[in-house]
Amino acid sequence: MESLSRSVVRSRRGTTARKAASWGPAPGGDERSLQRAEAVVQRLIAERHDRPSLVARIACEVGARIVVGRLVPGDDVNSVELSRRYQTSRTPVREALMLLEKEGLVDVPPRRRPRVVTLSIGEIREIYRARAALFELIASDTARYASSEEIASLRALLDAMERGYRRDDLDDYVWANVDFYDRNTHLANNRTVKRILDSLLLRTLPLRRLSLSQPGRLARSCDDHRRLMQAYEDRDANLAVALIRSNHINALAALETYFATTSEPEKALVQADERVTGDGRQHRTGR
Repeated sequence: MESLSRSVVRSRRGTTARKAASWGPAPGGDERSLQRAEAVVQRLIAERHDRPSLVARIACEVGARIVVGRLVPGDDVNSVELSRRYQTSRTPVREALMLLEKEGLVDVPPRRRPRVVTLSIGEIREIYRARAALFELIASDTARYASSEEIASLRALLDAMERGYRRDDLDDYVWANVDFYDRNTHLANNRTVKRILDSLLLRTLPLRRLSLSQPGRLARSCDDHRRLMQAYEDRDANLAVALIRSNHINALAALETYFATTSEPEKALVQADERVTGDGRQHRTGR
């Protein structure tokens, strides 16, 4: 499947290349992570868009590669190469890319080649502040109204995050984190908030991965979620709200620091197998 990301990313001279991106995790992610990303994209597309199976398949596979960082902001998405790969006309490909545009992953400008969306730091701030406000509602309702059995179900997901952290496996931690927040959202039983959060999910996944890859963030995030779990078990809604807000603010701060101190955009695309966390340990990026 790696051939897809190589074939659809082209420079204007026609050679395989990556354009400089202003944000994004290092290209990589193992096959298991890619499959998880495809499942998430498929669920969201199935829930909100009624499209033929081929269109959905193209959207899922291209979208998943954006989510795990195999296609990064600013990369061209070559519809001709996609048509060849899927042995179809360009019409299903265009429909698939338009779906991804609605999900905030691809930009399809008139008479120009589609590209992976590049978010400005201002847009990233808006997304994180919106998510923080919405998850404050989720945290409050979970602490107040979820049953003891429902809250206990979060413990297993926190344990999965802990295992990813102890193994220094960024991808495992990220997906366990996704599962934790998805379950948390379900427990709050607020369908309106869930719809809004789902609409932001795909564009936030690459950002979450990048934020957690920054020095010290994995350890800090894990500790924040331990304390959040304790607040839920203690039925302390105010503390749960403060912790979930703090986690989002810290994640945003890590991204702001990254962009402010990264003088070369290409650093976002570093293909290192390991990164060093703030506690001095190395963790794999899951490639």
